[in-house]
Amino acid sequence: MPSLLRLLAALALSLCAFAAQAGEVQVAVAANFTAPMQDIAALFAKETGHKAELTIGSTGKFYAQISHGAPFDVFLSADDKTAGRLVSDGKAVGTSLVPYALGSLVLWSPDAGMVDAEGKVLATGSFAHLAIANPKLAPYGAAAMQTLDKLGLAESLQPKLVMGENIGQTYQFVHTGNAQLGFVALSQVMKDGKITKGSAWRVPAEMHTRIRQDAVVLEHGKDNPAAAALMEFLRSDAAHAVMASYGYGIIK
Repeated sequence: MPSLLRLLAALALSLCAFAAQAGEVQVAVAANFTAPMQDIAALFAKETGHKAELTIGSTGKFYAQISHGAPFDVFLSADDKTAGRLVSDGKAVGTSLVPYALGSLVLWSPDAGMVDAEGKVLATGSFAHLAIANPKLAPYGAAAMQTLDKLGLAESLQPKLVMGENIGQTYQFVHTGNAQLGFVALSQVMKDGKITKGSAWRVPAEMHTRIRQDAVVLEHGKDNPAAAALMEFLRSDAAHAVMASYGYGIIK
């Protein structure tokens, strides 16, 4: 019995030490990365004991909020420019900036027969509304407009466009039927390497600027061990496996 008590006491002490080391990191997450980051945060907590509190939004709005002192520790951008701008502005730690994923744009509809494998439905105009994210705020919206320009359809489809503030709202427009189809992030309609429902055209990468997504530790989080731990975890095999399952290209 004494040995059992000693074992239980040692276990209690180790658990206390683990809890004492655990921290919390406030993370600003670009909307396209919502689902994978939720999965990664759960793995991160299990692996390290640290808790990642996620706030979801558009890259452009996060830039404005962080510039005005929003207390985030880590920023996961949807592009390869905004995090660097924050470094230049003195709002982020330059040595921490790393690319973490390559995003993919997809034309999607919840209707299984709506979108063909080559996106030719766009030229038919046989739909009332086409949803895209605001190209001034969201890199996926900018990629959508570049795609329409490349197809020579930007002007003719302008009256049909409905714009979401971010890619999350854009997905909701299509998901709820307020738009028959829309340009969304592949990660929003893919799980375990498969389109979960509806029909989709995966837009070829050459149709738009490459969607490289960067992560950075912000000034608010520069002394937070949990922030450093999260940045390291984003480059782990476990995190990469999650990203790949949602259709992201991996950057090592």
